[in-house]
Amino acid sequence: MWFRSLRPYRLPNRLGIDAEELERRLQSRTFSACAPAQASSMGWVPALDDAASALVHAAGSYWMVRLKREEKLLPATVVREQANERCAQIAKAQGRKVSRRERLAVTDEVTQELLPRAFSRSSTIRTIIADQAGWIWIDSSSAGRSEQVLNHLREALGNLPALLPKTQKAPAHVMTQWLLHQAIPDNIELADEADFADQRDEGSSIKVRGVPLDSEEVLAHLSSGHQVVKLALEWGNRVAAVVDKDLSLRRLKFSDAIREVNDELIEDPFARADADFLILCEILDGLQGNLLKAFGGIAE
Repeated sequence: MWFRSLRPYRLPNRLGIDAEELERRLQSRTFSACAPAQASSMGWVPALDDAASALVHAAGSYWMVRLKREEKLLPATVVREQANERCAQIAKAQGRKVSRRERLAVTDEVTQELLPRAFSRSSTIRTIIADQAGWIWIDSSSAGRSEQVLNHLREALGNLPALLPKTQKAPAHVMTQWLLHQAIPDNIELADEADFADQRDEGSSIKVRGVPLDSEEVLAHLSSGHQVVKLALEWGNRVAAVVDKDLSLRRLKFSDAIREVNDELIEDPFARADADFLILCEILDGLQGNLLKAFGGIAE
């Protein structure tokens, strides 16, 4: 239930449907396991838990959905070795060189033969749709996986103009100023981890771990032209995270006090999940709101 990452997308307009209608539209795109010769499969599964039934879990003004992905594990080296062996046999039998087009066809043939025997791996990604507030929050730090979620939502909705948010002030510049001038916003405490990038030398970066961020060493890097591109912090003693310059959050960790608020509901897993979901949404909304305010608000 508790997000481990957060990749936020802005909704310029309301979706124009309710949770029941979203449920109806997702029903036609539910998850099915990979067929024997299928490399991967994706689809919607119950939002709260595999034992639940609803694809959309609605609580307050928040909706949660969950996309499942299954993929066959077929090492490229195995396919390449068998394809090379088969091409060598063709070349020897026919006394000629195998063309590139033939090699590609053989590789595809080998892949289709091996897929039914390959192991599979499954994963799910939870997504929160805050339609009234105009946000989609995806529990992933991967841009590619997040786009997969958005594309599957687009298929169901027909249109989804979700955009990565842009702020009035560049997050990298603002976070750099926090460290240079020790002007940390209220409710935010810095950890001892950050990544810097040298603006004068593309590709040059420094990772700071276990070093106080107000140390002379750190300030020297910042004064010489480095900017903060990732910064570990804690918000209101409730959640810790690493803030990226693209506004995504990595390594989210909620405090024990937050995670244990609903312990009395432990005998009712669905009630517990529902109560935890509301707390999760409130914290994500508060944390994101504080960060956006620190970065000057959304650039319209």
